[in-house]
Amino acid sequence: MVFVRSFSPVARADARVLILGSMPGAASLAAGRYYAHPRNAFWPMLAEVCGFAVNASYEQRLAAVMARGIALWDVLQQCEREGSLDGDIVATTATVNDFATFLNAHPGITRVLCNGGAAFSLFSRRVVPSLAALGRSVPAVQMPSTSPAHAACTFAQKLATWRRHLATCLA
Repeated sequence: MVFVRSFSPVARADARVLILGSMPGAASLAAGRYYAHPRNAFWPMLAEVCGFAVNASYEQRLAAVMARGIALWDVLQQCEREGSLDGDIVATTATVNDFATFLNAHPGITRVLCNGGAAFSLFSRRVVPSLAALGRSVPAVQMPSTSPAHAACTFAQKLATWRRHLATCLA
């Protein structure tokens, strides 16, 4: 097993929606960038929704999503996992990120969009109860995973769902 750590959050103080993955995959960790796998649909979908060029540099993509009030992060801070699949995360080694501190620093976040079932399940089971104990709640929605491993939906179906949920958050 390999011990992996997620990235720091990408967010401006005025963020309104937080998109969460579970833990970056091997390609993303190697590149040091969110959603770096070339077949991951995340950046092409966000380019469509947010209106930036899909071939923009990573820094330009980050600036474009932050300008639209979107923050990026992962549920897990660290874990042991072989490969990139969420199913290979060793649950006993998984540590969640500090959402209480993050949400206090970003009070405008009113919704969390979880990129896939694992992110939603981890957030619901491991983060929501701790936030509730602090008197804080943020509605979370399970989005279709943008991972190439999630082939149950077409790009067009995923895009329609992401567009609908981001439109309501960014209107």
